[in-house]
Amino acid sequence: MSSIFTKIINGEIPCYKIYEDEKTMAFLDINPETKGHTLVIPKAEVEKVYDLEPEDFDALMHTVKKLSIHMEKVLGKRIVWKVVGTDVPHAHVHLMPLDDSWYYGRELHLEKSEFEEIQKTLEYHE
Repeated sequence: MSSIFTKIINGEIPCYKIYEDEKTMAFLDINPETKGHTLVIPKAEVEKVYDLEPEDFDALMHTVKKLSIHMEKVLGKRIVWKVVGTDVPHAHVHLMPLDDSWYYGRELHLEKSEFEEIQKTLEYHE
């Protein structure tokens, strides 16, 4: 059975995509802890980050780094990485712009227009 992230990759479920390449994809978390909370995923459906093939792991971390630098530049905030691995059985890394009101487990409730605005701000094109 495909993970929800594989369904997003395949276009079966919509997302607020900010980046995609041959091996990775990044989109806004629909249950964000901070504005701009982004998920970076490998296209390979593997449950744990450390189970990825070396080339997929390297591609994932390259995208994480590239997007973190981009997000910090655009938002002017430090980017926190979080790898939990228990919420969705598909490897992923959370990128969260740090703000003073953040706390672990916080969930913001954003309107569609807010997601769209953040998506436009964070879209990355090489």
